[in-house]
Amino acid sequence: MTDPSAHADRPSPEHRRPDGVSDATVEALGKVSEALEAVEAARGHLYAFHRLSGTADLTLGEGVDGLREAGHAELADRIERELVGRNILEGRWTFQVVEEYDDGYYAAFRSLEERAREELVGGRRHLFEAEMKEDRRTHGDPDHTAVPASS
Repeated sequence: MTDPSAHADRPSPEHRRPDGVSDATVEALGKVSEALEAVEAARGHLYAFHRLSGTADLTLGEGVDGLREAGHAELADRIERELVGRNILEGRWTFQVVEEYDDGYYAAFRSLEERAREELVGGRRHLFEAEMKEDRRTHGDPDHTAVPASS
């Protein structure tokens, strides 16, 4: 009978370098993936900007209503006319910026990163990190297994 813990002491096949792939290739793909991770973080900030801008516009509308109810109709009208619903960039609300980013730069980045991995390492992800984990973990220690025991 095979010891199940022995299985947890080897990286899973999708995290093992294919035969013939050089260190330089793994390192370069690691940098491309690292760059994609930065793009993912930037995209998250863009969505946060989108949400915060929308919240600001809706809250501003409530403030304008409050100003009007408090007897400041002229000021309320000016803020409503000049700022409520205003484009954040020429011709664009934030949803349009998000869509353009997603459909253009983001889509191209993801596609090319995936294509590079497909062409060079059979689509495997995080090889650089998987190899770093192998290098840094203490083999045989249950808190340093390569994969979960249930894998």
